[in-house]
Amino acid sequence: QQRDKLKQYQKRISLNLERERALARQLLGEGKKEKAMLLLKKKRYQEQLLDKTENQISNLERMVQDIEFTQIEMKVIEGLKIGNECLNKMHQVMSIEEVERIIGETQDAVEYQRQIDEILAGSLTEEDEDAILEELNAITQEQMELPEVPSEPLPEKIPGTLPL
Repeated sequence: QQRDKLKQYQKRISLNLERERALARQLLGEGKKEKAMLLLKKKRYQEQLLDKTENQISNLERMVQDIEFTQIEMKVIEGLKIGNECLNKMHQVMSIEEVERIIGETQDAVEYQRQIDEILAGSLTEEDEDAILEELNAITQEQMELPEVPSEPLPEKIPGTLPL
C-alpha cells in the first residue's frame, strides 16, 4: 500500500514539475525573473523529493521481497518439521530389533532355498544329464532343418538373355 501511495505521489510531483517549468517559461517571457527563479528553486526541491521517493520505493520493494522469501523459508521449515515428525512415527512403528529380526528371517529363507537348489541340482544322475543333452541336441536339429536340394541340374546361362 505504501509503495502504491508513493507511486501516486511520484506521478503528482512529476505533473507539478511540468506545470511549474511551463509557468517559469511564461514568467520569464513576462519579465518576472525573480518569480521564475523562485519557481525553479521549488521545482528543484520537488525533483529532490522525487529522488527520495524513488529510493523509498526501492527500499519498500526490497522489503517486500525479503518478507516473501521469509514466508517461503517458513513453509520449508514447516515441511521439514512435518517430515521429521513422520520419520519419528515410522521409527516408533519399526524398531531396530524388528528390522534385525526381518533381515535374519530373510537370510534364513535364502539359505533354505539355496539348500533346496543344491539338493535338486545334485539329484540328477549322469543318465539324466545325458538325456537332457540328447533332448537339447534334438531341439537344436529341429530348429535347423534346411530345405531339400533340387536334384535337377541347373540350366546353363544363354548369352544375351536376362536372368529370371
